[in-house]
This record gives sequence, structure tokens and C-alpha cells, in this order.
Amino acid sequence: MKVTNYQEPTINPLGKGLGNLPSASVPLDDAGRLEWNLLAEDVSLPAAVLYADRIEHNLNWMQAFVQQYGVQFAPHGKTTMAPQLFRRQLDAGAWGITLATAHQTQAAYHGGVRRVLLANQLVGRQNMAIIAQLLSDPEFEFFCLVDSADGVDQLGRFFGEAKRTLNVLIELGVPGGRAGVRDAAQREAVLDAIARYPDTLKLAGIELYEGVLKEEGEIRAFLQDAVALTRALAEAGRFARTPAILSGAGSAWYDVVAEEFAKASDAGFAEVVLRPGCYLTHDVGIYKKAQTDVFARNPTARRMGEGLLPALQLWAYVQSVPEPDRAIVALGKRDAAFDAGLPEPARHFRPGRDD
Repeated sequence: MKVTNYQEPTINPLGKGLGNLPSASVPLDDAGRLEWNLLAEDVSLPAAVLYADRIEHNLNWMQAFVQQYGVQFAPHGKTTMAPQLFRRQLDAGAWGITLATAHQTQAAYHGGVRRVLLANQLVGRQNMAIIAQLLSDPEFEFFCLVDSADGVDQLGRFFGEAKRTLNVLIELGVPGGRAGVRDAAQREAVLDAIARYPDTLKLAGIELYEGVLKEEGEIRAFLQDAVALTRALAEAGRFARTPAILSGAGSAWYDVVAEEFAKASDAGFAEVVLRPGCYLTHDVGIYKKAQTDVFARNPTARRMGEGLLPALQLWAYVQSVPEPDRAIVALGKRDAAFDAGLPEPARHFRPGRDD
């Protein structure tokens, strides 16, 4: 998908304590000409660093993987929230960008993104107003999730008054999981509610997130049920879009989703859209393990050679060594969250030395 009307951002010393700037603000695309050298202490630390060659490798690897299955790709943008990386993902062939909030969607739009899949329910009057305003642009295509008749009614009333048409996907869920309809009765109630707003709400497809399940067998069963449901609704003429969208896949089970959902794509009744986001930066923790699991079970991934590479590091100073076996590094939870494990030391450098 092509990025349009991209608004070039600038950097300034108030946004982040970087290096010396030749003027009050510098276009971000010109930052490379400043020739900052992190190891020469031209940049204030802590600072997150992306490795360009690894980003390029990961970008091309995942795009090639989804192409092997003949499916579409809308990487989750909340991982980086960097419009410059969105541009590269879209230029590489991504169908669109997945996001989590209305505000993220607005930021992506101003970064040039013109197709967004909101992998959440759209709730709250101001959030709806943000999306309604963006939909005044006829080039902007937007999809959000619904899983209750009450939620559908809220969307139907608001967007009806705003005279905007909204594409919705029914979210499927599992007991004890996140959002999503749990059974046929809930699903039928949502379908009936959507039908009450034929000029405002358009049922575009089915969505799920398989990552709430832990075992491959139960994940495949969940995915197969989604394929069967999508086929049944398509044959019954319930979708306003042909082919309907069928979307899933986080960063751990994307290969399994590709295998199961490709059956719907091959049969022609669904346009499959996968949504992993962490692949671009990858890591040395949970996603490294997830990629190892992908290679163990998926021959397509193994045939593609070297897998995803860790492309993001956070550099910081060791500010104190109060004991022989204890170093205090000047970074905290605002710099490196630890909900999925503590940061792992990768490199050590002393200014003035090469080792």
C-alpha cells in the first residue's frame, strides 16, 4: 500500500536530549547528516538504537513469509509508533497498519497511513469523533471490532448522526480470554444489531487474537472454527465486502494462523490479513523463543534461511559500581519495561577503548 500526504516530522532539543542541533529544529529525514556517533558520546543517554541492516532484514523476511501463503499483512504499529517505519512497511507491500487506539490511528494518518485496522473495540465519544473526522477523507479506509449489541448500537447512533460509514469486524473470543463473542447467541445478537444500521455500519469480516491460548491444538481449533464461520456468513450473504476480511495473528503464532487461514484465502471467500508487529524490532527474550518455536514447527520458515534478528537496543551509562559484582545502570522502567522479562545486557563499551 502506498503512503500518501506524509507530513515530515522534525526533531528538537526539547523532545529528547539528543546531540547538538544546528538550528531550533531539524527535519527528521536530515538527522543522518548530523553524523552523531553514539560511542563518541554525541548523544545523551539513555537512547534507543535501531540497527538499519537488521530492520531491513526483518522487514523483508516477514513480507516474504506472508507472500509464501498468499495472504495480506497489516503489521501492528503500536510496537514502534514510528510513522517512518510504517512507511517502510507499507512500501514493502503491507496491506495496511494495525493499531490499538483512536489516537494512534490519528498519528498514523498524519504520518501518511491510509488504511488502518483497529484491533480493538472503538468506544468513547471522543474516540469516535477522531475516527469520524479522519473518515472525511475519502482515501482513508478504517476497520474496527465489535463484540456486543450495545457496542454496535453506540457506533450506529454516533456514526449515523455524523453521516459516516464505518467498517466493522466481528471479534471472536474464548472463555477466560480477552474481548470477543463467546458463543453463537452473542454472535447472532451482534449480527442483528449491525443489520439495524444498514446505511452506517458495514460488516466487513471476522477478527480474532489467538495469543490468549497457549496450546497449538486449541489454537488450530479456534482458527478452524473462524474459517468455517467466515465461509458460512459469506455463503449467507451477510458481509458487505467481498471477499470478507479474516484477520488474526500476533507475533508468536503467525505461522499457524497463516497455515489455517490460507485455506480461506485459497477458497476465495476471505481476504486474510495477518497482524504481527514485534517482528520488525524483534528481541532476545520472548520473541526470540517464539521464533525458535516457529522454525521448529514450520518448514516454510526454515526454508527462508536466517530468521528474525534483534534490531533494537537501549544504550545507557553505568553510573556506579558500588561493589565488585554490582553495576548500577542509569535506566529505569520508563526506558525499558519489564512486564515480559528484565532487559538483558548485550554489549559493554568504555569511551576511549575499542574493546
